[in-house]
Amino acid sequence: MDIQFLGAARTVTGSMHLVSVNGSRILLDCGLYQGKRSETYERNRNFPFDPSGIDAVLLSHAHIDHAGNLPNLVKNGFSGPIFATAATRDLCNIMLYDSAYLQERDIEFINKRKHKNHEPLAEPLYSSADVVSAMSQFVSINYRKPIQVAKGITATYLDAGHILGSAVTVIEVDENGKRKKIGFTGDLGRKNAPIINDPEPVGSVDVLISESTYGGRVHDPADGMKDSLFEVIKRTADRSGKVIIPAFSVGRTQEIVYNLFELFDEGRLPVIPIYVDSPLAINASEIFRVHTECFDKDMLAHLHANEDPFGFNRLNYVRKVEESKKLNDVQTPCIIISASGMCEGGRIVHHLANNVDNPKNTILVVGYMAEHTLGRRIVEKQPEISIFGDVHKLNAEVVVLNSFSAHAGQDELVEYVQNADQKQLKKIFLVHGEEVQIEQFSLKLKEAGIKKDIYIPVRGEKAEI
Repeated sequence: MDIQFLGAARTVTGSMHLVSVNGSRILLDCGLYQGKRSETYERNRNFPFDPSGIDAVLLSHAHIDHAGNLPNLVKNGFSGPIFATAATRDLCNIMLYDSAYLQERDIEFINKRKHKNHEPLAEPLYSSADVVSAMSQFVSINYRKPIQVAKGITATYLDAGHILGSAVTVIEVDENGKRKKIGFTGDLGRKNAPIINDPEPVGSVDVLISESTYGGRVHDPADGMKDSLFEVIKRTADRSGKVIIPAFSVGRTQEIVYNLFELFDEGRLPVIPIYVDSPLAINASEIFRVHTECFDKDMLAHLHANEDPFGFNRLNYVRKVEESKKLNDVQTPCIIISASGMCEGGRIVHHLANNVDNPKNTILVVGYMAEHTLGRRIVEKQPEISIFGDVHKLNAEVVVLNSFSAHAGQDELVEYVQNADQKQLKKIFLVHGEEVQIEQFSLKLKEAGIKKDIYIPVRGEKAEI
């Protein structure tokens, strides 16, 4: 048996790992790579293997950097099952269509320029029709219910506590009469985060493939996120400013809305309008309402009391473009939550262009910002930033609340590895992190007494198990 690390190796996007055993080839995730535009298109278009030779995909969760290239995989010949939790399937059903739509719009814009320059026209990675084909291949798996995914290979999903439906994958293989187990964290969540359950321990595995997004950073406690949010809103409202929150449509937006709901319920939130300006986030919130199997006890208690934490009466959901544009004319304090999370596209870019130069406003960062993104440049508080080709002065206050991160911090990652069966665990592969974060995580594991073989694979590297 071998594992080849084909994506999210020493970077945080494009999650994709190939497990080959007993003549079968199982793909762990099939995400879109996001980085420098010159590299992104070709890397996502061309797979380093024949898609028709893949027997099955085990999908950890619905985020685009883990699931976003599935329609392209199907388009290029993959015809096997895509195993995922029911919540992940339902989220993919909206997110992949949204991805196809955005790609088609981007290519339309690019081709206008190419046509003027008499250059060959480009094609999107995939279309809505390819999403239809991909969705027909999804097979839902319940948590903690083993299922055979190929000859001699079973998989069990455990709750990863990252977003709705996210899963830690445990693969059990019978190879030459020997049983081996591989654990893959996907993206690991945090303890005590609102809405969804805490991550479940991986248990007994021989090999663990662990994410390392925040392997070098300890987050503020998750149970303090509500107070931190209140302080930012109050401070900005007092100076008559707007709070602009770039947020992923799935997971982060719902967490923020939930905390705003509790602040309003407690009578602490200032009387200011709150806008969720993301059609995808609105659709995702509807899916959240359906999948109560993923909720923690506090969220279930709200639902049993007939409360709706995703649609309370001070919230304004914005679907139409015209309504979104009208937010530019709002001159009074308000909160605008909009996608995309890394500020690389979507309506948030327009809100930033219209608000970053005003020192009364606050840009509130509540998630990870990858290298070479507009979001990262804002986090770095660069004095001038380029948006749509125009240079803007970054005069707005920038606040980063890492307590809202849906990824485990360094201490939580170390604890997760420590809680695995140390007698059985032999090897650890660290993926899904920038090099500095991964290296610091590796050192911290060793300092914590984890005396296992720890590897940091490069993209394309193959390891025998």
